[in-house]
Amino acid sequence: MKLYFSPGACSLSPHIVLLEAGLAFTSERVDLREKRTASGADFRAINPKGYVPALALDDGSVLTEGPAIVQYLADLAPAAGLLPAVGDVERYKVLAWLNYISAELHKNFSPLVNPAASADLHAHARKMLALRLAPVAEHLQGREFLGTGFGVADAYLFTVLGWVDIVKVSLDEWPVLQAYRGRIAARPAVQQALREEGLIK
Repeated sequence: MKLYFSPGACSLSPHIVLLEAGLAFTSERVDLREKRTASGADFRAINPKGYVPALALDDGSVLTEGPAIVQYLADLAPAAGLLPAVGDVERYKVLAWLNYISAELHKNFSPLVNPAASADLHAHARKMLALRLAPVAEHLQGREFLGTGFGVADAYLFTVLGWVDIVKVSLDEWPVLQAYRGRIAARPAVQQALREEGLIK
């Protein structure tokens, strides 16, 4: 398998999951502005949507959309315990968090990194982020992870929380999120993913 990524983008989530699962893979950096891979390939020929992550599978097909990719990877390595089994209600609770992070958190960061977005849109996005972070913080009170153990939703939430530094959103209101972020960052696989993407030394 090959993961196409951009440092610190949402592709960091499947990168973490690949390492946590112990799956064999290669990776290639993508310049999202130029839509070119590090080897010079046209990324749109790999993923016509033009954004990461994209996971090239051994059969030549390409899987896109981070939440779908991490579910696939977790199911390839069930012993890693990154997603409960089909039929277990805990699985669907994790999938609910994956959907929430994608629809309610991830998308509210988008206007904050768009230079064409108006000041009003920026203000609205910040307000919505605060509203959407609050239930996550409440859920994590007294918990180590979103589910019963570290899983695919944690990899995604950690990735998204990493963007607060870029857009200057403070987590001071939610010490539980700050502690969670630090706890996940300390995991060996997360450290490795951050190093491989050039985000830490």
